[in-house]
Amino acid sequence: MGFIASRIRGIMNKRSLFVIVLFVLSCMRDAHDAPRKEFFRPSVEEVNVEVWVENLEIPWSLVFLSRDRALVSERPGRIRLIENGRLRKEPYAVINVSHIGEGGLMGIALHPEFPAKPYLYAMHTYRKGGKLYNRVIRLRALEDKAVMDKIIVDDIPGGRFHNGGRIAFGPDGMLYITTGEIFQAELAQDLSSLGGKILRVKPDGSIPGDNPFPGSPIYSYGHRNPQGIAWHPVTGDLFESEHGPSGEFAASANDEINVIVKGGNYGWPRVIGIGGKKEYIDPIVLWKEHATPPSGITFYRGDLFVATLRSQALIRIKLSVLDGGYRVERIERWFAKNYQEGVFGRIRDVVAGPDGFLYFLTNNRDGRGFPRPGDDKIYRIVPKDL
Repeated sequence: MGFIASRIRGIMNKRSLFVIVLFVLSCMRDAHDAPRKEFFRPSVEEVNVEVWVENLEIPWSLVFLSRDRALVSERPGRIRLIENGRLRKEPYAVINVSHIGEGGLMGIALHPEFPAKPYLYAMHTYRKGGKLYNRVIRLRALEDKAVMDKIIVDDIPGGRFHNGGRIAFGPDGMLYITTGEIFQAELAQDLSSLGGKILRVKPDGSIPGDNPFPGSPIYSYGHRNPQGIAWHPVTGDLFESEHGPSGEFAASANDEINVIVKGGNYGWPRVIGIGGKKEYIDPIVLWKEHATPPSGITFYRGDLFVATLRSQALIRIKLSVLDGGYRVERIERWFAKNYQEGVFGRIRDVVAGPDGFLYFLTNNRDGRGFPRPGDDKIYRIVPKDL
């Protein structure tokens, strides 16, 4: 602050207080926008990585029914059952989806009172009247199969690209849903559209009375393609991962990690990256120069882990909690040799398991990766100190 103070003294007789305030804010913004050093860790000595399940087709989301049973969604429209680390041959459920581009079967989530309330939720793309849409459905989860129960949210804009697709229940017992702007940027700012948003509904699909926009499922807006959501284990704050531009407005990279507040506007397409404008909320992590399209996220042992696609890394972000915010202490790119080459390829989701281990899903068969033998796979990370 000494540097700022000296500059202020030098201009006190020449500029208004308004200009001084602008200068201070500019300095703060420059510090926020400064690039942080990232550490590449192709091998991570403190953990063992093992194949848990293989021969999947574009797995998208993983949930655990119990310590020994789990479900994984495959984008072509199947939900698969895993028992004691073995993949059942017959699907647990088959959903009629439009598997086009990035569309298809995406996120799955369990009712927060499962198994007392045996419901499984799934988000998928479908076609109606020649157009693509997304919706969230609820299935009744039985021992060996799931059967359709009801539609929870319908008529979410859908497309070949940017469908969002992550769903999860928060600590408040509400279902949160990420939706993309399907390459129609202005949808993200349109509060009459469900595209480019994070939605919040009750488990039965009804709208909570404390949502920020009365009668609407919209919780936050101004999102491009949000792909991951997770809640901080101490503060309970909602974190979100989001893809930056890939050519729109002659821009690229600018992938984000955001802290979500109720009713917040996150800027797309008015702002790319950090705008420093009071009407929009800036990300706490911005990959401004190197495309790092993030997908699923989770908190594990106090750190935020981020699955990334093109950059083929599992990113570990160490955070400290401050009064009214967070500070990023360190960013590590696990299993990555550089900004575009990783040991395991494209990573779609990362999940903390009930056994204390960390699991991640590859997406090398999604048309953009290079499949390895046995792909796609679910890997298990076992800390050596357990």
